[in-house]
Amino acid sequence: MDKKLFERLTTSMGQMNEIIEGSQAPSRVTEIAPSQIKQLRDKTGLSQSGFAQLISVSVGTLKGWEQGRRTPTGPAQALLRAIERDPVNVIKALSAH
Repeated sequence: MDKKLFERLTTSMGQMNEIIEGSQAPSRVTEIAPSQIKQLRDKTGLSQSGFAQLISVSVGTLKGWEQGRRTPTGPAQALLRAIERDPVNVIKALSAH
């Protein structure tokens, strides 16, 4: 993984933790709608099981998000937004073992 990308990702995760802990206010709040989650997954070319595995959630959870029965929160929202903004590099980073 590119060193600068990793540093940016690490910094953003630290900021996310501060927001969750309440020591920093979010600069903005955006949520991804169920239809956007399916479109995002379709854009990656991954099946539900492949996408769920990539982001470490169960297929049932992903289906619930896509069907609007459940809403991703916290880190899941952040991860989905990151994939939406830079799918190539985020998927590459998540796929690296």
